[in-house]
Amino acid sequence: MNGKQLKNSILQWAIRGKLVPQDPNDEPASVLLDKIRQEKERLIKEKKIKRDKNASIIYRGEDNSYYEKILATGEVKCIDEEIPFDVPNGWEWERWGNISQSIQYGYNAPALEHGAIKMVRISDIQENCVLWDNVPYCQIEENDIDTYLLKVNDILFARTGGTVGKSFLVEEVPEKAIYAGYLIRTRYSSLLNPRYMKSFMESQLYWEQLKNGTIATAQPNCNGKTLAKMLLPIPPTKEQDRIVEKLTQLSSFLDNYGLCQDRLNLLNKEIKEQFKKSILQEAIQGKLVPQLTEEGTAQDLLEQIKIEKLNLVKVGKLKKSALATSVIFRGDDNKYWEKSEDGAVCIDEEIPFEIPSNWAWVRLDDICSFIHRGKSPQYSPIKKYPVVAQKCNQWAGFSIEKAKFIEPKSITSYNDEYFLQDRDLMWNSTGLGTLGRMAIYYTILNPYELAVADSHVTVIRPYKTHIVSEYLYYYFASNTVQSVIEDKSDGSTKQKELATKTVKSYLVPLPPFVEQLRIVQKIKSVTSIMS
Repeated sequence: MNGKQLKNSILQWAIRGKLVPQDPNDEPASVLLDKIRQEKERLIKEKKIKRDKNASIIYRGEDNSYYEKILATGEVKCIDEEIPFDVPNGWEWERWGNISQSIQYGYNAPALEHGAIKMVRISDIQENCVLWDNVPYCQIEENDIDTYLLKVNDILFARTGGTVGKSFLVEEVPEKAIYAGYLIRTRYSSLLNPRYMKSFMESQLYWEQLKNGTIATAQPNCNGKTLAKMLLPIPPTKEQDRIVEKLTQLSSFLDNYGLCQDRLNLLNKEIKEQFKKSILQEAIQGKLVPQLTEEGTAQDLLEQIKIEKLNLVKVGKLKKSALATSVIFRGDDNKYWEKSEDGAVCIDEEIPFEIPSNWAWVRLDDICSFIHRGKSPQYSPIKKYPVVAQKCNQWAGFSIEKAKFIEPKSITSYNDEYFLQDRDLMWNSTGLGTLGRMAIYYTILNPYELAVADSHVTVIRPYKTHIVSEYLYYYFASNTVQSVIEDKSDGSTKQKELATKTVKSYLVPLPPFVEQLRIVQKIKSVTSIMS
């Protein structure tokens, strides 16, 4: 349970009468509500407030059901279905509108550096506090000020936008101020504890009722009628005070709990990340699963790839130049050497770690049939051929939902090899922040006919009968690669780029095929424990 969840639970206990004990000597809430109704009648007679046509009395009948009587018409209806839970003896259910002296929309006017009076906006309220230094001024007629004037213990209610429903208890007004049009001010009887009222407006019960009354548009909004109809449990006055006192006592504990929980969550996240990094590092060094003689060697695997290349060259699906591979070996001097058509070169400084004897170091290009950047697309609103861009490739996985689409007619400009194939690797190759991020393309995740990559993504297509794409993914996700990705890139500080030549020349520690499968399976099973 995080800090927010604990606070919500405590607020629920509070408004259910479970946070503090009831005192049978307390004056019951029914008496309190009678006093509030008398107070409202006096204010109506003094023409300080208007009579509410929807004013009602909620009571419990002899059949133990809840009823509501509309005072203006005398109409009575059963509201059992509206009552969310039972409250203790001495408590009462009431509508917000019945205890409110006014529910008033704010004033609409341009914000000014100078003006007649300050005007509090939604944006001026942050973390339950008005940033008074930021509050602008506005122009308003003198005789309108009283209508919108803020007073201590008023509650402001956001009625639109992303903050709809958020409330703020006005505890100080350092200088005369009104409030803006996207806010509703609720003013209620001084016989009620304002902090109890604010606590209700933070409770799950409040938010559930608000959600049911919110108008779902592009800009969600709620109105005064929704607020007036809300049901809230009213404790006796003295119990309201005890509830508020207890919540105040618990507030510092809740804050500390929330901070501790945040630290714990961060620590758990860091542990998971470090654990995963460790697992990947163990995996690519041949330390995660045992080596088995019967599975052969990487050299055997490379010979099989060579045979496949020859066959592809014969049928014209691969250029003859693909046969010109290099061989990496350990010399008599115990150093690593790379032999190509140009001779042998010592590459000992490039080798990041030791690998098992049945493994081999290879260049990525030697185990792939296709490594190439995508093309700069001509975009179209027609959703037929998606383009995989950087944002589609997340460490959490490949997401086709984030893709844009190319102009359908331009698909003819793409050679077949540029169409993404199942289990292709897609490597983000430009820009800081996304550089080096990789995902695997799975055909099953693409509901469209085909897909291509854009020019910021390098497509890596291994020989999939011999190379497990997921193994390569884990290697490129490892700290060995990711920690130096920017050092391997070219370009300016703001626009780093992995050149295709660099990608092709990446060194890869290659196990036998079956061991690749076992490594992938082991990584998935071990990391799932931490998820």
